[in-house]
Amino acid sequence: MDMKRDYYEDIKLFKSTTIFVWSILFLIFLAILPWLITKYHLLGMSVYIVNLITVHAIVAIGLNILVGYTGQISMGHAGFFAIGAFTTVILILNWSFPLWIALPIAGFVSSAFGFILGLPALRLKGPYLAIATLGFGMTITTIIKHLEFFGGRMGLQAPKLYLFGTPMKDIHFYYMIMVIAVLMVIGAVKLIKTRVGRAFIAIRDSDIAAEAMGVNLTYYKTLSFAVSAFYTGIAGGLYAFILGFINPESFHLIMSITFLAMVVVGGLGSVMGSIAGAALMTYLDIKLQAIQDIPAIGPALVSFSQKYMSIGGISNIAVIVYGLIMILIVLFEPLGIFGFWIRTKRYWKTWPF
Repeated sequence: MDMKRDYYEDIKLFKSTTIFVWSILFLIFLAILPWLITKYHLLGMSVYIVNLITVHAIVAIGLNILVGYTGQISMGHAGFFAIGAFTTVILILNWSFPLWIALPIAGFVSSAFGFILGLPALRLKGPYLAIATLGFGMTITTIIKHLEFFGGRMGLQAPKLYLFGTPMKDIHFYYMIMVIAVLMVIGAVKLIKTRVGRAFIAIRDSDIAAEAMGVNLTYYKTLSFAVSAFYTGIAGGLYAFILGFINPESFHLIMSITFLAMVVVGGLGSVMGSIAGAALMTYLDIKLQAIQDIPAIGPALVSFSQKYMSIGGISNIAVIVYGLIMILIVLFEPLGIFGFWIRTKRYWKTWPF
C-alpha cells in the first residue's frame, strides 16, 4: 500500500524513482527535439511551432493555478499577455535592459495588475467575475492601442537579440524558452505542494470552510491572480520575440477564450494537463489554418465551400472544426486530456483484470 509517513514525502518533486527516470528521459528528448524536427519533419512541426506551444503552455499553467487550483475564473488573460509583451519590448528598446532582467520585470508588472484585478474577486464569483476580467482584458488592449508610447495601433517591432555577436534564431529561442518553461513548471508543481497551494485548493473546494479554518481569503485570492498574471507576463515577453512584432489587435477576446480552453481541454487542476492542452490546441489551431492543404479532406472542403458558401468561407471551416474538437473532448472526457491519461494508467495497472 502506498502510504505517506512523512510530510516531506508529500512535497517531493519526484514521487518515485520511475517518475524521476522518465522525467530525465523527457528532458533528453526535449534537448534533441530540434534535431528530430529538422531531420525527420516530426508531425509536420517546426521549431517555431514548438516555441509557440511552449509559450502557451506557460500561460496555461499560470491560468490553471487560478482556475483549476483556486476556483477563480478569468477571461482577461490576453490583457496580462499584452502587458508582459509590451513591457519587455519597451524595456529593451527604450532603456537597453538585457532580456534576462526585462522578462522578470515584465512578469512582476503583470503580477501587479493581477493583484489589482484580484480585488474584485473578493466580492464577485462565477459569471460576474468572468465579466469583470473580460472587461479588464478589453480595457488593457484599448489603452495600449491609443498610446503612442506603446506604438499605437501599429504596435512595436521587437529588437534583435544577439548570442555571441550573432542574431538569435528560432533554435536559440527554443533552448532559452525551454529552460524558462522547465523552471516555471517546477515552480508551479512545488507551489501547489506548499502551504500557499493548499490554501488555493481549500478556497476552490469551499471558501467558507477555508475561511473558517483560518485561510485569509483576501490574501490568497489576490495572490492567486498575481501568480497567474506573473506566469502570463513572462510568456508574453517571450511571445514578442517569437513573433518579432507585436500589435495590440493581436491580444483580443478570442485569445483569452483560447487560453481558458487550453486549461479545460488539458484538465483543471493539473500542471501536466495544462501542457498537454496547450500543445494540442496550439498545434490544431496552426494546422487547421491550412485545412485546404490536408490530403483528401482539403479538396472536399474547398468544393463544399464553393458550392454552399463563399470561397472565403473555407477559413471559417477551420474554426468550426476547432470548436467541434473542443466540444467532443469535453463531452466524452470532462476531466480533459489529464482525465484520459488517468483512465489509461489505471487500465494498464489493473490489466488484464
